[in-house]
Amino acid sequence: MIFAIFIILIAIQRLVELYIAKQNEKQLKAGGAIEYGESHYKWMVLMHLSFFIVLIIEVIALERDISGLWPIWLTLFLIAQSGRVWVIRSLGKHWNTKIIVVPDADVVIKGPYKFFKHPNYIIVATEILVISLLFNAYYTAIIFSLLNVWMMMVRIPLEEKALKEHTEYSTVFKGE
Repeated sequence: MIFAIFIILIAIQRLVELYIAKQNEKQLKAGGAIEYGESHYKWMVLMHLSFFIVLIIEVIALERDISGLWPIWLTLFLIAQSGRVWVIRSLGKHWNTKIIVVPDADVVIKGPYKFFKHPNYIIVATEILVISLLFNAYYTAIIFSLLNVWMMMVRIPLEEKALKEHTEYSTVFKGE
């Protein structure tokens, strides 16, 4: 029961985020924004959707229960969620699940971006691991942590290329 409620709440959160991303995408593209990474985006969506499907299958088929360390995993999850909200608020209309860059836009260096170049990817990696471990879904944790690393090896260089081509990203983050 706890697992089902948890998954439903995350699903609702993700749907709200997709709605926000779509609204931001429309506004950004109307203002001349350029999208990068269309070819890998569908694979990223598939990976995230598969994460939840495999998690559900592992928990149900292998009769996984909530971890004895659930207070730690839940605390880390809630910290990650706070970070997610911080990222979305910091990027404002520029936040998206896609790589969409407005030429000559100011590079965001507030919020978590003062400390990390790609805080959202740290949060996603944390979520994949922590959600899995919260329900003892070790196979899911390993498989999707590795898939996420692979996806970030594609996505982060592409995002940085887009930002360097269209903004002052190289100047703002010189030497990093």
